Amino acid sequence: MATHRKLRIATALCTAVLAGAGSAGWAAADSPAGPAPAFAPAAAPAVGFADLAPSPSPDPFRGLTADQIADRAVTATQSATSLRMTGRVVTDGQPLDVDFAVNDHKQCTGKLRIGGGGAELRQIDGVTYMKGDEKFWRASMTSQGLPEPQIDATIELLKGRWLKITPGQAGSGDLGGVCDLKALLADLDKDEADRRGLTRGPDAEVAGTPVATLVKQEPTGGTTTVSVSQEGKPRILKIVKTGGEEPGTMVLSAYDKPVKVVVPPEDETVDLTKLDPGTSV
Repeated sequence: MATHRKLRIATALCTAVLAGAGSAGWAAADSPAGPAPAFAPAAAPAVGFADLAPSPSPDPFRGLTADQIADRAVTATQSATSLRMTGRVVTDGQPLDVDFAVNDHKQCTGKLRIGGGGAELRQIDGVTYMKGDEKFWRASMTSQGLPEPQIDATIELLKGRWLKITPGQAGSGDLGGVCDLKALLADLDKDEADRRGLTRGPDAEVAGTPVATLVKQEPTGGTTTVSVSQEGKPRILKIVKTGGEEPGTMVLSAYDKPVKVVVPPEDETVDLTKLDPGTSV
C-alpha cells in the first residue's frame, strides 16, 4: 500500500530535525508540546523569532559562540532516551503533519496526516501496526497504480482495523526506521559542517522555557533558527525554517519521558499476509 513512502518521508523529516542547522528540510507546524503524543494538525504558522522573552540571568551560554552552543546542544540531545516530535513539512506540494513519541528501544506511537488522509502508527517488539483512514489508504494504493477493485477490497478489509507487519515482511524495514531513535540521534554528527557558521539571535521562549536561538542563512536560500534550552540540559526544543524549500517548524519535547505503546487487540488487526499478493506496503 505504499505506506512506506510516506513513512520514509516522516523518517527523513525527523532525521533532518535532529541533524542540526544544515541544508536538509525541516518540519513545520508550531504545535504545543505535551507529555504524550496527541495529533492536532493546524495551519502552517507564521515563523520567525516568536515568543521573544528576556534572557535568564545568568546566561548559561555566556562567553560561548553560536557554534559552541550548537555543539553542546548536539551532545545533550544525543543523550535522550526518548522524545516527541511534532510538526509539519510541505512535501510534493502537500503538508505532512507528524506527531511521534519514540524511545531508544525502537518503540514508538504517533500519527501522520498527508493529502487529506491520516494514519496511526505503533511499534513494539519489532512489530509495526498501521491504521489509516480511507483517504490515506486510497491515496497510498492509487499512487502505486493498483486497480480500483483491488483498492476497494483492501480498504474494506482494513476498515477500522490495524495492519500488522512483522519483522521480515515486505516494508518492515522502512516502517522500523521511523522508530529508531538511536539512528536519528546518530545523525546529529553526520556532518559537523552543517552546524557551522551560526549566529546567535534574540533569546526567546518555547512552551515557557527560555531558549537561546541559533540562526543560519542556508546556501540554498532561507533561514534556519534552532532554539536551545537555557534550563537543564541544553537540548534542541524547536527548529524553524523560513524561505527556501520545505519551510516550517518542528517542536521537540517530552525528553526522557516514558513512551507507552498499546498493542491493538488481535481481533482488530489484519496480518499483512492476508492482503492481496499484488498489494504492496
